[in-house]
Amino acid sequence: MKWSKHRRPVGVLIVAVLLILSSLGYLSHRRQSMYPGDIRGSVTVGGLRRTFIVHLPADYSGNKTLPLIIALHGGGGSGFDMERLTKGGLNRLADEHGFIVVYPDAVGKHWNDGRNLSRYESQRKNVDDVGFIVALIGYLTKNYHADPRNVFVVGMSNGGLMTYRLACEVPERLRAVAVVGVSMSTNLYENCTSNVPLPILIILGTEDSLVPWGGGELHFGPLKLGKAISINETVSYWVKRNGCALNSGKVYLPDKDPKDGTRVWMERHSHCRGGAEVVFYGIDGGGHTWPGGYQYLPERIIGRTSRDINADQVIWNFFAEHMRGK
Repeated sequence: MKWSKHRRPVGVLIVAVLLILSSLGYLSHRRQSMYPGDIRGSVTVGGLRRTFIVHLPADYSGNKTLPLIIALHGGGGSGFDMERLTKGGLNRLADEHGFIVVYPDAVGKHWNDGRNLSRYESQRKNVDDVGFIVALIGYLTKNYHADPRNVFVVGMSNGGLMTYRLACEVPERLRAVAVVGVSMSTNLYENCTSNVPLPILIILGTEDSLVPWGGGELHFGPLKLGKAISINETVSYWVKRNGCALNSGKVYLPDKDPKDGTRVWMERHSHCRGGAEVVFYGIDGGGHTWPGGYQYLPERIIGRTSRDINADQVIWNFFAEHMRGK
């Protein structure tokens, strides 16, 4: 193995760079081909050309309005990477149940989620990602007959932080949201003044190596990425905001894959204002991963992927329960 002049193995330095690129997310995999039913598009917002992938259901005709799911990738990724993370699961559900999925791309592969980190272009330049998502909803409503009454957002990691921000700043544009792999950032928690009830589903692993369960510094190895509140504080915030009166308690789900090293429990907070329930899935032993999805980095880096639930199906079921006009 070759050594640098600082006597660090060149291979180690390369791995370190790759890990930094994948911080709070996953590596971007360049690929020209897309899933069947995918269309690439763009809109211009704030002088920036913003790109995305739209997946239309197999029987799409354009003759009726369809629910819309906006799926936000993690840091260091792209819209295609979000498709890859889910193994195309949201697309298959869209084909089966008749909804549109869109996978937007962040500027510099990171969303401006409110942490105000200077290392990321979108946050350093204060890119208007909220405006982008609002414009995207308008574009898809006009051009593909997306139903503005039934717009849902789901995000992973950095995309999850962006989902929280959208829920704080434009909740009136959304019907429900889901977040995987992150609690609320401290910055957003302290500045989220909305009291609009919004159904929310949250999934987090107890062994997430990037997001501390009990709150504190988000990090990727030695790289510090802002602070977050604990998952208990996050759930409590939404329970209070939505005015939920009942709590199901901790209910463990069947251990469908005993070999995956995880167990899943669910807590449901119901009887909320406007029916805006709060549902939390805890993944005992789970890492910074998408349950049922693609293991985008080795377990020693991001932890285990639970196979006891499929996040795509769980999230779609939650959204479908809160659909207007169903």
